[in-house]
Amino acid sequence: MSTVVVVGTQWGDEGKGKIVDLLTEYADLIVRFQGGNNAGHTLVVDGEKFIFHLIPSGILYEDKRCAIGNGVVLDPGVFIEELEGLEKKGKKITAERLTISENTHLIMPYHKALDHAREAAKSEGKKIGTTGRGIGPCYEDKIVRNGIKVTDLLDSQLFREKLENNVAEKNFLLTKMLDAEPVDADAIYDQYMKYAEVLAPFAGNVSVIIDETMKRGGNVLFEGAQGTQLDIDHGTYPFVTSSNTVAGGACCGAGIGPSRIDCVIGICKAYTTRVGSGPFPTELFDDTGDLIQRKGAEFGATTGRRRRCGWLDGVVLRDAVRLNGLNGLAITKLDVMSDIDPVSICESYEVDGQDFRSMPSNIRKVEKAKPVYRKVNGWSGDITGARSLDDLPKEARDYIKTIEETSGTPVSIVSVGPDRDETILLRNPFEK
Repeated sequence: MSTVVVVGTQWGDEGKGKIVDLLTEYADLIVRFQGGNNAGHTLVVDGEKFIFHLIPSGILYEDKRCAIGNGVVLDPGVFIEELEGLEKKGKKITAERLTISENTHLIMPYHKALDHAREAAKSEGKKIGTTGRGIGPCYEDKIVRNGIKVTDLLDSQLFREKLENNVAEKNFLLTKMLDAEPVDADAIYDQYMKYAEVLAPFAGNVSVIIDETMKRGGNVLFEGAQGTQLDIDHGTYPFVTSSNTVAGGACCGAGIGPSRIDCVIGICKAYTTRVGSGPFPTELFDDTGDLIQRKGAEFGATTGRRRRCGWLDGVVLRDAVRLNGLNGLAITKLDVMSDIDPVSICESYEVDGQDFRSMPSNIRKVEKAKPVYRKVNGWSGDITGARSLDDLPKEARDYIKTIEETSGTPVSIVSVGPDRDETILLRNPFEK
């Protein structure tokens, strides 16, 4: 029996979906433990593209069980759309294969209304870059104990009471403070009662399911969303998400003790990207940045927004190693870096004459950070057919070695293309 946590090491969009899909082959249960439908995983299987926002990407394996943990905030409408989308592709998902934690909090229409209204009220330069999906306001209600959970939805009287109390408060904020339209409690109630009928069979105790799976000797894979620098506590605050994206979030967000985690794999793109606002020290504003963006098809799976692109950031990567306790790295999109020479890796920041090898906690210092680069030779040619390190050009192997040296962590997996089989598996994290 083994348990493996997969997390992003950067600002998200590292290609976690493909790696989770790859490792699912060795797992019996796959659990999503945080975030909401502000995250998106894109998979290409046998040439067919799948995009998931809530359902764990392991669902494509018909003999696997998946779960959505209590650390996730769930938009019922989006969840149902994903179920229907899979069914249209011939993959009908039953409650035997997918469980939603009864303690998962629900995103409500007033959460999305607040998200949009608050962002619209901010001046340019102060905007967070929220996706407007209601993620932050939903987590906000969770923390102040006003949230509505799946188990509340399944009790129509309790749901009605909590809904009316919340709508009264939210409409005051929307109309009096944010100059926005109010929401209608009756309309929300009617819509969510329809959602309840669909969600009811999927509701269950995910923590118990994890425990039972482990006691049977099964392998469990925990799937995170976003990346380490978007963690609410450890990221580039306030330009972060509203949950703990680091590996420790798997314990709280799924219901498992830390002593039962065996391995943590960090997904690291061969370069760095960021969506939305916030400082990005290695961002490229030249032809190389545009080239990486085009070759990597860097558009957000959730928003469609163009991702900002830059060189691989070793400061960000070392932070991820420390904060997550990484046992290994999975390097993704190495193929995008072909035909770029030289290739740079940021080893530290220079801020007002000071050298930083970890991310400054003061956001103004991050904004002023100047990357100190190490240059390595690039390589040319198509590497998507590589299935071992020996199949790669020497310069590509040297780049991987440099990443290992910069991070102090071994590389376990190398992705050389978008498809499932375009991968070099050096070490299987499920094998102790």
